[in-house]
Amino acid sequence: MRLGALSIALAIGTMAGSAHAADPRERLYDPTDGVMVVAHRACHAPAPSRGLTSAVPENSLAALERCIALGVDVVEVDVRRTQDGALVLMHDAKVDRTTTGKGRVADLTLGELQALRLKAGDQATDSAPPTLSAFLKAARGRILVNLDLKQGSPAQVARLVHDVDAADWVLFKARAGLGAPPIADLPLYKNLAFMPIIGGKGAPRAGQLAAITTAQASGARAIPAIELDGVKKNGFVAVRDAARAAGVRLWTNALAGKGLKGLPDAAGDRRALIDPAKAWGGLIAQGVSVVQTDYPAALLDYLDGQGLRGAATITVADARWSFPGQRAASPRSR
Repeated sequence: MRLGALSIALAIGTMAGSAHAADPRERLYDPTDGVMVVAHRACHAPAPSRGLTSAVPENSLAALERCIALGVDVVEVDVRRTQDGALVLMHDAKVDRTTTGKGRVADLTLGELQALRLKAGDQATDSAPPTLSAFLKAARGRILVNLDLKQGSPAQVARLVHDVDAADWVLFKARAGLGAPPIADLPLYKNLAFMPIIGGKGAPRAGQLAAITTAQASGARAIPAIELDGVKKNGFVAVRDAARAAGVRLWTNALAGKGLKGLPDAAGDRRALIDPAKAWGGLIAQGVSVVQTDYPAALLDYLDGQGLRGAATITVADARWSFPGQRAASPRSR
């Protein structure tokens, strides 16, 4: 079995006032429950349509609060490990771009890191880089959290998740290779949920990608979705059809070149800000139902305008199929 860079999604608590399923993880496991929005590095960008005209630091508690205020479904952040073993949020290996300091996260102690101040663009703020523990506690009961694990072991993160009493709302995800058994069935993920990532550099042929999808969805424990990474058109269609047969969602980036290649997201978010129906709408028409973006407010505006939130049915443009009405079982129901 081959595992690539690990990411983790945490679905913590319920979203008050939501028109969707009361349990956010149940919504993720239900491919009939409309399109879900993932905010890349949290909601750091301005959202002028919602009266938010300034940026906030990425991977910050302020960006978390903005996601919650906007009604975003999932907040994505990046996890790294300090010299003394603490888990913190930072996208880059170095702190130079996003803080007032310089150097590698792995060479700094937690105290040294938290003495720095996060930047919003070029402007320093009063906020320090948050720990993973602090972020999860702030998010609990308010939003889903997707963690992209840049450093630190899955076991260390799992221990922290248990320590903050979030184990019932965790979705781990990692790359699945050809011939790998269902990763969700591994002992590490007992009492946790898991989603495979498929694709990447040197991605297998379309039939092999479909075989990986089917194998990963065939275990004793259900998976909620397949995340796509650099999959080309023929491979996408094969994975999509296999995912549909398994009753799971498709999750992709709208960041240029990250999720799919040769499909409507080739220009990514930049095209979507000009023509959301062609970029984001094209992805959805092809069968994607979880979209990660740097502009979550604009995507939410588009989805709300098109009636694609909640229990909307997604009809695929080229094959004319839609997700069946049957709800996929979550790990807690198996």
